Amino acid sequence: MQSHLLKPVCRAIALAALAAVPVALTAQNTPSAPKPAASYGDSPSRADIFLGYSYLAPHDTVNTLQPDGVTTLPFQYKANTWGLLGSGAYYFNKYVGLQAEMGAHDMWVNSKSSNSGFLTPGGGLIFRFPTNEVTPFIHGLVNGVRGGGPDHQPYTWGPGLTAGGGMDIETPAFNHHLAIRLFQADYQYMHLNWGPGVYGGRANINAARLSGGLVFHVGSIEPPAQLTVACAVNPTTVFPGDPVTATATPGSADPKLNVITTISGDGVGANSGNTAPVDTKALQPGQHTVTCNAKEGKPGKEGLKPWQTATASTASFTVKQFEPPTVSCSANPSTIKPGDSSTITATGMSPQNRPLTYTYSASGGTVNGTGNSATFSSTGAPTGPVSITCTVTDDKGQTASGNTSVTIEAPVVQKPKTSSLCSVTFSRDKKRPGRVDNEAKACLDEVALTLQRQSDAKAVVVGESNSAEKTAQEKAEAKAAKMKKHAKPVENLAAQRAVNTKDYLVTEKGIDPSRISVATSSADDQKVENYLVPSGADFNTDVTGTSPVDESTVKAQKRVALPERHHAAAKKAKK
Repeated sequence: MQSHLLKPVCRAIALAALAAVPVALTAQNTPSAPKPAASYGDSPSRADIFLGYSYLAPHDTVNTLQPDGVTTLPFQYKANTWGLLGSGAYYFNKYVGLQAEMGAHDMWVNSKSSNSGFLTPGGGLIFRFPTNEVTPFIHGLVNGVRGGGPDHQPYTWGPGLTAGGGMDIETPAFNHHLAIRLFQADYQYMHLNWGPGVYGGRANINAARLSGGLVFHVGSIEPPAQLTVACAVNPTTVFPGDPVTATATPGSADPKLNVITTISGDGVGANSGNTAPVDTKALQPGQHTVTCNAKEGKPGKEGLKPWQTATASTASFTVKQFEPPTVSCSANPSTIKPGDSSTITATGMSPQNRPLTYTYSASGGTVNGTGNSATFSSTGAPTGPVSITCTVTDDKGQTASGNTSVTIEAPVVQKPKTSSLCSVTFSRDKKRPGRVDNEAKACLDEVALTLQRQSDAKAVVVGESNSAEKTAQEKAEAKAAKMKKHAKPVENLAAQRAVNTKDYLVTEKGIDPSRISVATSSADDQKVENYLVPSGADFNTDVTGTSPVDESTVKAQKRVALPERHHAAAKKAKK
C-alpha cells in the first residue's frame, strides 16, 4: 500500500516543479506592476514551505552475512532516483530561522530488493540572504533516518546529519508569494545498524542529495520603519531682508544609524545640522519654497535601502512687498508776517522701519532743511496762504507726501488818526468872548505851520462854551422864538469861537479855507480845540461828540483891538 501511494505522489510533484520553471521564467520576462516601496529583498517572508523532487545518491558498502551463515558478501547502495522532499522554515528575522524537513526516497521499494529507500525527518537552523531576485540559503539539520539495507536488510531507525544550501528564484506570481527552488544540494550522513546475523550489518552512509521544486512564501517580515522628514520655515511671512530659518526634522529614524538632512530652495544658505538660514534680501515678493531631504544608514552608506531615504518634504514662506511710508506735515507758527520764518516739522513713518529721506517744497518763499525739521522763509512770497509739501522717500524708492500751509499776513497799514494840536482859551476877554486874542497866536501859528508841513492834512477847529454861556444862549433862543420876526440873531459862542479861529488861520496865516473845518462840542469850557486830521483819517470816528458848524449862518468877526481906556485921574488932569 505504501508503495502504491508514494510513487504517483512523487511523480506528480516532480512534474509540477518542472512545469513551474518555464512559467516562472516567463513571469520574470513579463513587465510587472511597480514594486511596492519595500520589495521582497527588503521584506522577506516570515515562513517558507518547500515541496519538490529530490535525488539521493547514498555511498557505502555493507558486509552482509548470507543465509548459509558462513559467507559474508559486500553490497553497495544504489542511487535513489525517485524522491520527495518537503520542508517548512520559520524565520525569526530577515536572515535566521528554524527549519523542519522530511525526505522520502524510494520508500515504496520492497525491503527485500537490492536497494532500500530512506525516510529522513529532521530539523535545524537555516540561514538565508534574500534579494529581490534570488535568495541563497544554507542550513544544517539533525535527522532521524529510517532506511533499509542494500541486501534485504529491513527498515530500521538511525541518526543522521544534513548540511547544504541552495538558491530560490523569486517570481511575481501570487503577489511575490511563489518562488522556484532552482536547486538544493545537501550532504547527508546516515548511520544504520541491523546487528549481527543473516542480513545484518552496519552502514555509515555518505549521501549526496539534489532537490528542486516550489517554495511558497507565507507572511512577511516588515522592514524597519520608513524614515520621514518634516520641513518647516519660521517665520512664514517676511519682508525682503528679514531672516528666515528652515528646519528639517527627521522622523522614525533608527537611533543606531547616522542621519543626514539637506535643505535646499530659494535663498537657502549653508546647512548646519538640521537647520539652514534663508537670505531673503534678493528674493522677489511672492511665495517661495524650500525642500527638506533626509537619509539614514551607516556612515558613508546612508540611503542604500528604500526605507532609509525619506520622501522630500517642502515648506513655503511669503515675501511681502515693502509697504510705503507715511508722513504728516505741520507748521509753527502757521501765520507769520512778511519776512518772518516758520518751523516745518515732518513726521515720517515706515511700517518696516526703512531709512527715510526728507525733502520740502513751497509754492512761495523757500524751505531749507533735509531732516524731519526745516525752516520756511517768507522772503519774496506774496501775502496769503503758502502751500508747503513734505515728502519722505524710503531706501526702496517708495514715497509719501503731506501738506501744510503758512499764511503770510498782509502788512498792517496804520490808518492815520486825528491828533490834538493845541487849544485856545477865550476866557480872558469878557466883553468879546469870541475874539481870538494875541495869546492865541502862538498856538494858531503852530497849527498853521503843521498844516504847511503836511500839505495833505486838514484841521478841525472845535469851539466850546461853558454852562453859563449855554444857558444864556438857550434863553436867547427861547426869547427869539417868541419874538419871531423882530428877534435878534442869537450868538452861539462855541460856533463863533471856531469860526473866528479858522478866520485867523485863513486871513493871517494864508491857510486854504477848504483845509479847515469848524465844529462845536458839548464840553463845558471856553476853548477852541485844534485837531490835525492826516490824509485818510476820519475825524468823526476819532473824535466823537462834535457837531459841524454851518458857516453860512455864523460869520467871522474881525479881529480888532479894544479902544484905549483912560483912567479918571488922567481926565481930570487934562481939564
